[in-house]
Amino acid sequence: MRLIMLPLAVVTLILGCNGHNANKKEVTAQKAVERPTVSDEELMDSIQFQTFNYFWEGAEPISGLARERIHLDGVYPNHDKDIITTGGSGFGLMAILVGVERGFISREQALERYQRIVNFLENADRFHGAWPHWLLPSGKVTPFSKKDNGGDLVETAFLVQGLLTVQAYFKNGNEREQQLAEKIQELWEGVEWDWYTKNGEDVLYWHWSPEYEWEMNFPVGGYNEALIMYILAAASPTHSIDRSVYEIGWAGSGEISQDTTYYGLETELNHYEHSDAPVGPLFWAHYSYLGLNPKGLKDQFGDYWKLNQNHAMIHYKYAVDNPKDYEGYGKDLWGLTSSYSINGYAGHRPEADLGVISPTAALSSMPYTPEESKQFLRFMYNEQDSLIGKYGPYDAFSLEDDWYLPRYLAIDQGPIPVMIENYRSGLFWKLFMANTEVQEGLIKLGFESPNLKTADD
Repeated sequence: MRLIMLPLAVVTLILGCNGHNANKKEVTAQKAVERPTVSDEELMDSIQFQTFNYFWEGAEPISGLARERIHLDGVYPNHDKDIITTGGSGFGLMAILVGVERGFISREQALERYQRIVNFLENADRFHGAWPHWLLPSGKVTPFSKKDNGGDLVETAFLVQGLLTVQAYFKNGNEREQQLAEKIQELWEGVEWDWYTKNGEDVLYWHWSPEYEWEMNFPVGGYNEALIMYILAAASPTHSIDRSVYEIGWAGSGEISQDTTYYGLETELNHYEHSDAPVGPLFWAHYSYLGLNPKGLKDQFGDYWKLNQNHAMIHYKYAVDNPKDYEGYGKDLWGLTSSYSINGYAGHRPEADLGVISPTAALSSMPYTPEESKQFLRFMYNEQDSLIGKYGPYDAFSLEDDWYLPRYLAIDQGPIPVMIENYRSGLFWKLFMANTEVQEGLIKLGFESPNLKTADD
C-alpha cells in the first residue's frame, strides 16, 4: 500500500492494495497487511480531486471544455479523443468549482478557464440557441448520430445548469468576474427553448437539425433525466414556455403520477411511460439535481426528495437482494446506471441488469443514501483499488465476468464531485436555487420549495 499526499489540498489517495485483478484465492495474505486508517473525509477529498481533474487536467485544450471520453488505454472509436461533450461540460463547469472550494486550484485559475470556455461557447455552432451534443475543437458540430447534427436541448439544459451556477459564484466579484457573469447571461438568454416546441405543441422536442429538421422526432416526456430542461425552459427570460408544455408534454396530463412500489418503496413517479419497468438507471436521480435542490421540492405530481431517495435506495436494496446472484453484489457493491458495459454501452437498471456496476451510480447518490454510498466508497478504495485510476474509479466493471476497462466518460465522472459536494456543503444547490429567473420558472410551473421566495417574503 502506498499513501500519497497530493499537493494543493490534503487529499489522501490509497493505491496498490488487493485490487480487482487479485486472485480470489490469494487475497487472504494480502488482507493480513495492516492498513492505515483513512477517514471518510479524506476519501471524499480524494475522489473529488480525481474526478475534478478529469475536467481540469483532462479537458480538451483549445476550448477548456470536457472531452466526451478519456481512455487511458489509448483506444478510441472513430479517433474521437478530442470530441467535446456539451452536457458533460455542464457537469465539468461545476466540478471546477469543487476544485476552487476544496483548494485544488485558485479562484483566479478557475476564472481564466471559464473565460476561455465562455468565449468558445459564444462562437461555437448553435441551432436556435441550443448547442449540439458534440462539438469539435473548431467549434463546429460533429454528429452524435446520423440525423443528430443540430441542436440538442437536453444537453444544452445540462450545460446551462452548469453555466448558471458559475454565474452565481462570480456575479458579485471583481470586474472580470462580473463580465464573465454578464456573458453567461447572454448565452442563457440566447437559448430558444420555445422554438423546440415544434410550432407550438405542448411538449419540448429533444433535437432539431437544419438538415433534417424534426426527423429525430423525440418529444421528451417524463419521467427521465430531463426535468431540468423543462424548468429552465419555463425560467428563460427571453424564450419561456407555457406551463401547459410542462403539464401536458412532460407530465402526460398527470399520468406521470402513476407510481408503483418496488422493494417496499414507492417510486413516487412513473419512470417509464410505455412499459411496466419500475425504476430507471440512477443517472435520472443525478443530472437534473446537480443544481436543482430536491430537498423540499414538490409540485402537483410528486415529492422530488422522496423520488430520488427511494430511487437510490431501491437500487441498493436490489443489490443486497441480488436476485441474479452476481458476484460481489451487496451492501458494499451496488448501483446501476447507463455506462460502458461488457458489449459496448448499456442502460443498466434492476430490470436490465448485466452484472455491471457503474461507480457513479452509488457515489453520485451520496446526498440521498449517505451511509450506503460511503460504504461503497470505502469498499472501492480499500478493496478494489485497481479499478481506480488517475481520474477516479473507472466507468464500469463486472466482478461476475472479471471485466473492466481503464476508461472514463464525462457524463459519469462529472456528477460524482458535484453531488458529493452537495452532500458535504450544499454548494451547487445554494448557487442554482438563488437564481431569481430559476425561481420564477419553478413558481410558474407550480413547484413549492423552501428555497423559493414569493412576493410575500
